[in-house]
Amino acid sequence: MRLAFEDADIAEPDAGAGLAPLLSAKLWNNPCWLSFRVNFAAAAFNRHVYPGIERRHALKRQEVMVIYSLRLRDGLSASEIVQSSAFPKNTISRAIQVLIGRKLIRRATDASDRRSFVLRLTPAGERIVDEAIPPMVEREHEMLSALSPAEQHMLHALLTKMIVASPTWRESCEPEEKPA
Repeated sequence: MRLAFEDADIAEPDAGAGLAPLLSAKLWNNPCWLSFRVNFAAAAFNRHVYPGIERRHALKRQEVMVIYSLRLRDGLSASEIVQSSAFPKNTISRAIQVLIGRKLIRRATDASDRRSFVLRLTPAGERIVDEAIPPMVEREHEMLSALSPAEQHMLHALLTKMIVASPTWRESCEPEEKPA
């Protein structure tokens, strides 16, 4: 099976080029080329970054994701964190409870809606994220080093465009049932 397009800049390497046969097949003979590439890159990033944070701070990936989110934009609701993550609501809820218990985040009344709560980083939580960011940035730079600055910009723009369109994506791959 061939992809629906041909990439003139990236030709399939010879069998002896150093890629494992299945990796080569997933790159050049895969009808789901985008999901493979995005998942492979994300896994290569995650495998490199999160084990060190877990070792140093005894935090799971979803807990790191919560404090990282709050470092980017403090004062978020749990729902906002769920919406921007790949984790289900119950996983984020458990992570939040762990982080509150460890005093890495705190729950505060939302100033705009006194009936709601927002999450805020504590100084201890800020220190962990600030320590974690440099190795994350280093890994990302390493991964992007195969691309020119113009290609990096293009990748950024294209992935951003896809993510901005994500609210229009179907929730399920299952065919919609027709009313009887």
